[in-house]
Amino acid sequence: MSKTNIYEELDSCVRNLKLDFCSQELATIASDHHYTAEQLQAVADVFDYLSTKKHETVINTLLKMSRLPTKEPKTFDGYDFSRLHGDDIQALKSLPALSDINAGRNIAFVGPAGVGKTHLAEAYGRECCKQGMKTYFLKASELNDKFTIARKYGREAHTIQSLVKPTCLIIDEVGRCHFNEENTAMFFDLVDRRYEKEGPHTIIFTSNKQPNEWAEYFDGNDDLMCSLDRIFDRASIFDIKGESYRGRACTTYAVEAGATSAVTETQN
Repeated sequence: MSKTNIYEELDSCVRNLKLDFCSQELATIASDHHYTAEQLQAVADVFDYLSTKKHETVINTLLKMSRLPTKEPKTFDGYDFSRLHGDDIQALKSLPALSDINAGRNIAFVGPAGVGKTHLAEAYGRECCKQGMKTYFLKASELNDKFTIARKYGREAHTIQSLVKPTCLIIDEVGRCHFNEENTAMFFDLVDRRYEKEGPHTIIFTSNKQPNEWAEYFDGNDDLMCSLDRIFDRASIFDIKGESYRGRACTTYAVEAGATSAVTETQN
C-alpha cells in the first residue's frame, strides 16, 4: 500500500471484506495509541492481505461453480491469434476486455471443427470469473437433458431461473443435438428471461452451423425464431474459417510391414 493513500486504500479493503469499520476509526485508534508510520503500515498490510485472499477465494469458487474444464484450462494467452487474419481480427483480439458482456451483447463463435471456438468461449468465461462474474458452461446436449428432466419433474421454472442467474452463460456445440418442441419452448423462455435481465449479461454460443441453419435442430419454429430475434438483437458473431488446430502435436512415423527372410545355417 502507498503511505500517502493508506486510509483510502484501507477503506477499499474494508468494503471488499464487508466489515463494519472505516479508515476514520483506524485513524482514531492510531492517534490514541500513538502508532508510528511503520505500525500503521503493518496494520494496513494485514487488511490488504485479507482483502487479496478473499478475492482469490471468490475467483476459485466461481471457477469451480462455472463447470469450466479444469484440465488444461483454456485462456486467451493460450490461444494462437497469429493463425487468424482478416479485417476484423482486432475485434477478436479485444475479447479479453469483456466489453461485450458489459454492453449486454451475446457472442457466437461459428465455424468448422478445430478452429478454436470452444477455446475462445471457455477463455471468455474464465476471464469473467477472474473479474468476479458468475459463469456457467454446458454443452447444448446437457442443456437439452436439463430441460427434459425439468419437465419430467415439474421443475421448469426452477431450472430456467438457475440458468438466468449467471452473468455469462456458455452453450457449447449448438447443432449437435435435437431439441423437441417442448424443450425449444423452454429454450425460448431462457433466452427471453436473459434478454430482459438488467446489468451485465451474455450468452455465448459455439456452433459448426450458421445461425440460419439452427432451425434444423429445434422443433417449434415460432419459438426458435423469437429466440433468434432476441439472441442476435445485440450480438457479436465471429465467423471463423480455416484449417483445424487439432493434430499439431501429432507425429506420423512411416514403417513397412512384410515377411522377413529366414537364414538357415547348415552345420557340417
